[in-house]
Amino acid sequence: MFRLLTASALVSLSLATPSPGQEITLSPTAVTEWKAVYGRIESRDRLPARARLGGTLVSLTVTEGDTVEAGQVLAQIVDDKIGFQLSAIDAQLDALRAQFDNARTELTRGEDLLSRGVTTVQRLDQLRTQVDVLSGQIAAQEAQRKVLEQQAAEGAVLAPVSGRVLDVPVAAGAVVMPGEAVATIGGGGTFLRLAVPERHATFLKEGDAIGIETAEGEGSGKLARIYPQIENGRVVADVEVEGLSDAFVDARVLVRLPVAEREALLVPADAVRSHSGLDMVAVRSGDAILTRAVVIGAAHEAEGNAMVEVLSGLVAGDVVVTDHE
Repeated sequence: MFRLLTASALVSLSLATPSPGQEITLSPTAVTEWKAVYGRIESRDRLPARARLGGTLVSLTVTEGDTVEAGQVLAQIVDDKIGFQLSAIDAQLDALRAQFDNARTELTRGEDLLSRGVTTVQRLDQLRTQVDVLSGQIAAQEAQRKVLEQQAAEGAVLAPVSGRVLDVPVAAGAVVMPGEAVATIGGGGTFLRLAVPERHATFLKEGDAIGIETAEGEGSGKLARIYPQIENGRVVADVEVEGLSDAFVDARVLVRLPVAEREALLVPADAVRSHSGLDMVAVRSGDAILTRAVVIGAAHEAEGNAMVEVLSGLVAGDVVVTDHE
């Protein structure tokens, strides 16, 4: 029993002359409370590549996960009726051009006859009018043909933005209607979208630093936007993160949010020593140094120094001695 008491006394109190070390007077320090939530990686722009023409999807050149550029042809749609309409217009143009050539020949002959006094001015005016009418009809048919050519060209489905193909809901050979989505493109970069319980809404501020954990390791971001509408008891917020991977859109990422501040006693991490499974801190009491057993909490960083929180064993005003053996 005497040996146990002696050992306990040696652990709790040291009367040896203190070795040189830095002395720190403890005072409450404001620390941030963090809450772990999951954020979802989302594309800044998520746009559908829609069919501008109804018809048969004859080719599809992309699949989910492919990277595309804005304006790239993703698929080709063909409407067979347009080909028949173009053939009909070409036939009409051939007939009109033949009539136009004949009318110009008649006009030339009429001008020659008028110069010799064989025909009348009225007849010559009729021939000129016929040439003008046929010329106008040819121009109208050519314009109609350009409209059909443009419709045929709109069979090419183009990527609306540069990015990654997220979804392709159709397959080659399918019949699609005008406005139907052929593929969905995610572009414009990625960001994190959070859904935070509304009780923490008042603690969130735009511009706050956010800690994240991804497959590549720990990182940080900035709270960019807080949406005012609460949905299902949660506040929606966006976090900007540089270099966030877009390999998996809608993937969940662990995020640490600052939700409150509280006061805590912090000591330098190197001031804590472990003896027999107990954490000890050297504290000055007059000319002596007491070695107190403490219960430590989470690690923190203050002004670039590694600190730990002391949950019990010390109080504000205690003088902690570092570098003490």
